[in-house]
Amino acid sequence: MSGHDHSHSHGSTNLLLVALLFTTAYAGVEVVGGLWANSLALVADAGHMITDSMSLGIGAFAAWLSQRPASTNHTYGLPRAEVIGALVNVLFMFGIVVWIVIAAIERLANPQPVGGATVMAVAFVGLIVNIAVAWLLMRGEKSINVRAALLHVVGDLAGSVAALAAGLIIYMTGWLPIDPLLSLFISVLIAIGSVGILRDVLRVLMEGVPKGIDVREVERELVKIDGVTGVHHVHIWSLSSSRHALSAHVQPVDMTQWEALLPQLQAVLNERFEITHTTLQAETSVNLADCETSTGDEKRS
Repeated sequence: MSGHDHSHSHGSTNLLLVALLFTTAYAGVEVVGGLWANSLALVADAGHMITDSMSLGIGAFAAWLSQRPASTNHTYGLPRAEVIGALVNVLFMFGIVVWIVIAAIERLANPQPVGGATVMAVAFVGLIVNIAVAWLLMRGEKSINVRAALLHVVGDLAGSVAALAAGLIIYMTGWLPIDPLLSLFISVLIAIGSVGILRDVLRVLMEGVPKGIDVREVERELVKIDGVTGVHHVHIWSLSSSRHALSAHVQPVDMTQWEALLPQLQAVLNERFEITHTTLQAETSVNLADCETSTGDEKRS
């Protein structure tokens, strides 16, 4: 299974590098256009694009780190590098939201002239670039790192739409408040998406049960296997967004059947729940009682 995981990580690295190239190339154009047109929506999107370039670079580096082989210091390798990269990217996003909100409030209080035609032209090019990058990332593996990068790009895409709309309205009507108002709307969308990614990141870092896996259901499926009378002390956590691990005590009917039961247990965990890293310990009723007694003593102490 490790080769499969590494091939996905390698693909993620390539996707992020291509996205980084597109985003960086356009960021410079949008900065110049935003300053030239004096548009907050466009400048906000330009700042977002620059931060995206940084975040995509972080994501690509994190994806590369996650491919590193296991060692005596990191026996699972570095799969959580992608999760940490996603965390950094989400924190960047929150910073962008705060900046946009502050700038928009200031612009509402003090409206400034905006070049509507320039805004439309630059925003249209940005829209095409962001659609291309989003399409590219959506075709790749949906790791938490790629999802975080995609969130940035979708935020950029929405920003380009907002800037295009702002430019059109200003060009047609001259109504300047639309520029900061649309910027505020986009910042809310970005914040909502960021919260979802942050929740998933924290679930992995805090070793919570992976989303979509029910511990009780796992226990029921394992007990259905002939020769298994009970499953206890089940712990399930994530090594990364796509690699899950489990440890459990299994009570077989007959200890002599354990060698035959073990591959069946592993097959159910892999095929039914996509849990590939497992530590299963056979327990007799006597050993299980001793284990539960010692656990109770530890809790009381």
